Amino acid sequence: MRGSVDHIVGQTFHGRKGATRNAFRYAIDYVLCDAETAPETPGLFRRNGAGLTSLLDRDHGGAPHRGRGAEWVRDVLAAHRIGGVRTIEILAQPRVLGFVFNPVSFWLCRDDAGALITVIAEVTNTYGDRHCYLCRNEDLRPITAEDHLTSTKIFHVSPFQPVEGTYTFRFDIRADRIGIWIDYTAGNGGLIATLTGRRKPLTNAGILRAILRRPFGARRVLALIHWQAVKLWWKGATFRARPLPPEKEVSR
Repeated sequence: MRGSVDHIVGQTFHGRKGATRNAFRYAIDYVLCDAETAPETPGLFRRNGAGLTSLLDRDHGGAPHRGRGAEWVRDVLAAHRIGGVRTIEILAQPRVLGFVFNPVSFWLCRDDAGALITVIAEVTNTYGDRHCYLCRNEDLRPITAEDHLTSTKIFHVSPFQPVEGTYTFRFDIRADRIGIWIDYTAGNGGLIATLTGRRKPLTNAGILRAILRRPFGARRVLALIHWQAVKLWWKGATFRARPLPPEKEVSR
């Protein structure tokens, strides 16, 4: 049975901690679907094809634009000896007019009962580097909104944050809404990042509303990221040069 694609008209919030404060909130569009089946899609959206909006395997699961999709996820799960995953979903911003940039997207891995047991957070910086953080409970029990899953930061994202400290992830993925919270702490600084929103079936009308209200999709997101960087530079935040990315693709 072919599934559908869900549309999350979400809100993302970033709040910087420490001496140099900065915060912003803006609307953002994500899609969520099964990563291993060909879903029913509206005419303005394509799965692994060209369209006004689209979601392509080559953009995810491996190096940007050379991804392997869910096949890569299966390899990661096997390498970390994580069994019992029946379905894999992807939560990501879609391409709009052929362009895509996802600061973070998520692979949601579920067991036979449909419970979320592993999440892979796929982080991409503006330099084109990518690293993924594997989030799970040690005993692979279902991930609930009360679980705080930690990962050591080893990947350069913002030039105004160090490559050190700890991420704490929380996931609340429901049939009607999503909530993801990332608390990054390094010394007395860090930031809070969130993604929240209702989920509903993706439609042509929803796609057109999103493009009219948030033109250019990921191009707009990339412009907003650079605008916030200018504001941090103006406020005197310490700028750090880009280090070499980590050799391994996935860490915890």
